[in-house]
Amino acid sequence: MQHEPSAHTHGKTAQDAAPLPEPVQLPTARPAGCPFDPPGELAGLRAQQPLSRMLYPDGHVGWLATSHSAVRALAADPRFSSRYELLHSPFPGLEMAEMPPAPIGDLTGIDPPDHTRYRRLLTGRFTVRRMRELTARVEQITAEHLDAMERQGPPVDLVKAYAHPVPALMICELLGVPSCDREVFQRHAATLSGLDATQDEQFAAYSTLQDVVHELVLAKRADPTDDLLSDLTTSDLTDTELAGIGTFLLAAGLDTTANMIGLGTFALLSNPGQAAALRSEPGLADQAVEELLRYLSIAHTGARAALEDVELDGQLIRAGETVTISVQAANRDPDRFADPDTLDLHRKATGHLSFGHGIHQCLGQQLARVEMRVALPALFARFPTLRLAVPPEEVPLRADMNIHGVHRLPVTWDEA
Repeated sequence: MQHEPSAHTHGKTAQDAAPLPEPVQLPTARPAGCPFDPPGELAGLRAQQPLSRMLYPDGHVGWLATSHSAVRALAADPRFSSRYELLHSPFPGLEMAEMPPAPIGDLTGIDPPDHTRYRRLLTGRFTVRRMRELTARVEQITAEHLDAMERQGPPVDLVKAYAHPVPALMICELLGVPSCDREVFQRHAATLSGLDATQDEQFAAYSTLQDVVHELVLAKRADPTDDLLSDLTTSDLTDTELAGIGTFLLAAGLDTTANMIGLGTFALLSNPGQAAALRSEPGLADQAVEELLRYLSIAHTGARAALEDVELDGQLIRAGETVTISVQAANRDPDRFADPDTLDLHRKATGHLSFGHGIHQCLGQQLARVEMRVALPALFARFPTLRLAVPPEEVPLRADMNIHGVHRLPVTWDEA
């Protein structure tokens, strides 16, 4: 039986550790010609010291976690906080003297007991069984968009025609968002995940979304329908809390799965043998999705702040220090996954950290899985000759976003 590597694999303690080396900066440049691989420096840091001192753009000296064991341990440790106002941003241009607290309803940036209360209300509404019941609707939406692609004929931008609208329709239907508001949500969700957007722009986008959802909450209270927001109006949540949670779920559901479908298709088209396996083995969908989640790690970077002094991996993290979590490095850790830089749809990639770990593990992960398990095999089954319509190096990557993906994916196929 394989066991998780320990977070204390180096045998050192904080007391007998060697003097700390100069702090590193967060590597962000992906290898040229390798759009699916993490920055190369991350592997070197992981091999040398999985918990490295790191210099932040605002001058703060904290830490960078790159191993699977260290990232997993940090995410599960209640001595570390996710509160935004305690964190320092690792990305240049987003540094501030003091981060503002999370907006009401944003589960990512809060700790217990508020997090526990919100999470308890929502968990039962995102169960595996409940999400799988949505499979038929996902299949219907997927087929409708594939039909539209076929009618239009090649070439098409897969992001615009397929990768974005399928999950957008699902999360909007799940929450009960009218179709007339969906374009507004998508536009502001893109601002929220843009590394070139200022903190002021991001919070303004979130505020605008929250205002729209607040109006929707009032409408659901007056005239409930069969959707998640209407369901939540029977809880003890205030209108402000409901609007915040609805905004949080929309922003998360619109962007992440869309980029997994877009970048996942790009990765499969770049690995024809893996695409052929997905087409020829219908039972491979579940494993394929988990491997793509591991391999691509689109939500590539997170953070925690130490609430007290914590010893981890032979290092002493002081209270108040920020630890940046490199999910992409953790998911490529050879101590956890053999031959980690190879995309292998037959791999059992369970244990990846793409949905996080601990109390902040992604609430909508089962919905995302259902959408990907339907959308990717259906796409390759409908268009067996699907291929890029431009050279791979001309596909515009979301290098300016904190959710990795592609801005556009021009594809073509042989018409019958």
